[in-house]
Amino acid sequence: MSEPRRLPVIRGRVQCTEKESVPVAQCRLCVHSASVVIGGRELPSPARAYCSRCRDAPDIDMAKVEAILCDDKQEEGFRSIANIIS
Repeated sequence: MSEPRRLPVIRGRVQCTEKESVPVAQCRLCVHSASVVIGGRELPSPARAYCSRCRDAPDIDMAKVEAILCDDKQEEGFRSIANIIS
């Protein structure tokens, strides 16, 4: 499996796909969000932590996120975890 794409946060947004920039807060609920980077440290993304039942993951302040590690290789874009857990 290839490495996730590192998407830098610029003015509160990430370049989700080639054509779509989204607010970083949206990554909190995206199935493709593998990890977040805060202070140079990689932490489990809120969506991934929820899906893996890793409920002891730290509360993530999305305003402090420097980058998102995204495993969306197909350029699908945002996909909510609600579609998976419902």
